[in-house]
Amino acid sequence: MSGEDPHDLLAMVFARPREALTAARSMLADGRGPYESSIARQAIGILHREFGDLDAAIGELRQAVTLARRAGSADRESDVLATLGIALLQHGRTRSGLTALDAAAERSDGTTQARVLFRRAGARWILGRHDDALDDLRRAVPALLAARDTVWAARALTLRGNVHLALGSVEPADADFSTAQRMFATTNQEHDSILAVQNRGVVAFRAGDLPAALDLLDEAERGFNGLGTPMFDLVADRCQVLLAAGLARDALEQADGGLGLLARLRGQATRRAELLLIAARAALQAADPATARARAAEARKLFAEQRRDWWAEHARLILLQAEYAALTSAPADSFPSAAALALAVNGNGFAGHGSANGNGSAGNGTRNGSRNGLPGRLLGEARRLADRLAELGSPEVWQAHLLAGRIALDLGRHAEADRHLASAGKGRHRGTATSRAGGWLAEALRAQAAGQPHRLLHACRSGLAVIEEYRLTFGSSELHALATAEGAELASLAQRHLLNTGRTRRLLAWTERWRATALAVPAVRPPDDHELLAQLASLRQLDHLLSEARSSGAASAATMERDRSRLESQVRAKTLRMRGSHDRAEPGHDGRQILAALGDGRLAEMVVIDGILHVLLCGGGRVRRHRVGPVAEAVAEVEFARSRLRRLAYERHPDQGELHALGVRLEAAVLGPVAARLGDGPIVVVPPSILHPTPWGLLPSLRRKPFTVAPSASAWLRARSAPRPDQPGRNGAGGPADGRIVLVRGPGVVNADGEVRAIAELYGGATVLADGAATAPAVLTALDGCLLAHLAAHGTFRADSPLFSSLHLDDGPLTGYDLERLHRAPYRLVLSSCDSGQMAAVGADELLGLATALLRLGTAGIVASVVPVNDETAVPVMVGLHDGLRRGLTLAEALSQARGDDVSFIAIGAG
Repeated sequence: MSGEDPHDLLAMVFARPREALTAARSMLADGRGPYESSIARQAIGILHREFGDLDAAIGELRQAVTLARRAGSADRESDVLATLGIALLQHGRTRSGLTALDAAAERSDGTTQARVLFRRAGARWILGRHDDALDDLRRAVPALLAARDTVWAARALTLRGNVHLALGSVEPADADFSTAQRMFATTNQEHDSILAVQNRGVVAFRAGDLPAALDLLDEAERGFNGLGTPMFDLVADRCQVLLAAGLARDALEQADGGLGLLARLRGQATRRAELLLIAARAALQAADPATARARAAEARKLFAEQRRDWWAEHARLILLQAEYAALTSAPADSFPSAAALALAVNGNGFAGHGSANGNGSAGNGTRNGSRNGLPGRLLGEARRLADRLAELGSPEVWQAHLLAGRIALDLGRHAEADRHLASAGKGRHRGTATSRAGGWLAEALRAQAAGQPHRLLHACRSGLAVIEEYRLTFGSSELHALATAEGAELASLAQRHLLNTGRTRRLLAWTERWRATALAVPAVRPPDDHELLAQLASLRQLDHLLSEARSSGAASAATMERDRSRLESQVRAKTLRMRGSHDRAEPGHDGRQILAALGDGRLAEMVVIDGILHVLLCGGGRVRRHRVGPVAEAVAEVEFARSRLRRLAYERHPDQGELHALGVRLEAAVLGPVAARLGDGPIVVVPPSILHPTPWGLLPSLRRKPFTVAPSASAWLRARSAPRPDQPGRNGAGGPADGRIVLVRGPGVVNADGEVRAIAELYGGATVLADGAATAPAVLTALDGCLLAHLAAHGTFRADSPLFSSLHLDDGPLTGYDLERLHRAPYRLVLSSCDSGQMAAVGADELLGLATALLRLGTAGIVASVVPVNDETAVPVMVGLHDGLRRGLTLAEALSQARGDDVSFIAIGAG
């Protein structure tokens, strides 16, 4: 940097970090004097502090202080002392760091002092001393603006925005970030400009716009990667957004990844503590209280060592929530669905609130002052924590009050519970959707404890409405489903009350209120995103090559596996960022509408309340409730039956006596007394999501009758009214009638050639795709808006990522993400491969898989299997099914007549 102002090096540190490091080392190699060498050491120290090794950073900065003193410049010494103070603080040496910052502030004046005050404000923000930070910024910002020090003034405004966010003030934060971004745009500070994008992402998150938040954070990540500057607070911000979207496992994985990288770089102890806190919150939301306690305990220890009281108290909040979850979380069968267990206590303060007697009231006390094993000291700790968070001005104080209220209810201390729940309930009219829903949950718990049913139902209804509005911001079907988890307890409280009062029609309505509601949200067709199309095509090609590599034992298979995971992450990330249509979800249906649609048939809606499976049997103008038994037993019987059927599927002639015995045993567990009351007409079975994998065709009461399985009664009614595309004017697009029949044969399916040929003979002029022509683009084009499609292709169910479940075509897998790109769904669809009807239980009582992707788009009915298919029996069943459809039967009627001894296939939806 010969001939230039050496101070320019410090401005270059964040603008062009690689060049700055090279220039600083060049200055030192040139043997410059102590003043310029001090600047070089400071620049290297900042680079180590922000992006590398803190120990190395502190060593460089101490040398820079010594050099500044040797140069006799108090101004230079103050500036370096402030930089050293931040490094010491981030290393966890809080007292030494604050001492250095205080000394720098005392020894400086003018613009240098304003910069020092800005950095001390940053230290105080890190420590959670927000009022003190604002005091420093009140002096620093005007001074920097008056000095026309654009970069530092913009940084100070950015910091002030972060302090406002910590205090829950989103609008002032947004104003500061916007002003800072405009100022950075006039400079060459690329790092700070990218940081402004990150901050806009945080504001979008706090405003409840998660797709925009993910988009902005991804943009910031690309920018930082281009600069080669790892940003751990970006990891923390992304984790917060993922948690709000219900993606707790993703958040935990990213937080742990950030912790691993930070350890390898020997990075900032302050950042480590913050990432540990995020990881603890993610583990708690993922129903892993043991991991949450371990992460939170380590975080709290670090925060205490760093004298960061604000942060330490928030770590204590997670610790108490995790301990409460570990003590009170019932097994998965005590909730409306297995996914609801994740709500036992999550990072937003929600918790399952069941009880031993099933009505939410406390049991008898014990001599040590605890009930149901809950120690009384937990209430005292939660009470003190709520007071402390209130003193600190934390926007999360409502979580501590909600926790204290729950514990007090469990201990039978109703007056204290009411006080805490009233405090938590104040947030129901302001703040984020999560805090408002939490406020309504607190109000519902108060009403339940006070024995006020109208108030209870109003609170539950209002809280669910908040979550419904929040869900409409999403375009992703995955996020639509996951977001329902926030409302699981609200729905459960209402269901429990209505069960106890015997109001079966209202219980039916409330069960429908929060079951499979993602299917009622208008589908958002992804735009013709060429990048996404290319990614999906690459994924198919890679999967095809990976199959060949595995078959040949090629060493490249491991690399391909990593590439496939990377591509899947990119596809999923892009769909998560899709924005919702903001159209309201279709209204649910009440008992009257359901009964009117049934005619002579029956609908069996199954509901789990406090671990007990009940069936609401609808028909004949009435809704009757029948108790079946513990849902844990039903789940166990389903798994047992599925395991036996997997073995029997490979036998040429399965033992019908064994099948009947299996069916009798399974029927007793899932239908109980209802099996004898189903009547002779058509039957609709609406199971909770955890029982969807049941092989319903195995049940003796259903095996010879026409029945269909639906995610909800409302979903069945919607599917029932879906317009047929072969009726002019009713194809939903205003075009000509479409009566196309599409037959697809994928590669390597035993007997598929004969199956497709036999079905083609039943339909004159059917479109047949086979022998290399069954590629994803061709199949999607053929499926779009057709009357009937039959796909004979191997399938793969992905429980880890249900929308990557696929059918194997000639050019690779056709996934749920591909099917979501259809403009119009096929009216009817038949999938003859194994497990093609499998769906994963997510959210409160939602399902994700190939079938749900199509039902949401408007498919009336699907025939698929939920267990492995016996190849020899499948072909005559499929041919018989299509013969019945050709004769005008419904899917359920045609399958019933064609079934024979098969128990694999079920009809889903209607049609």
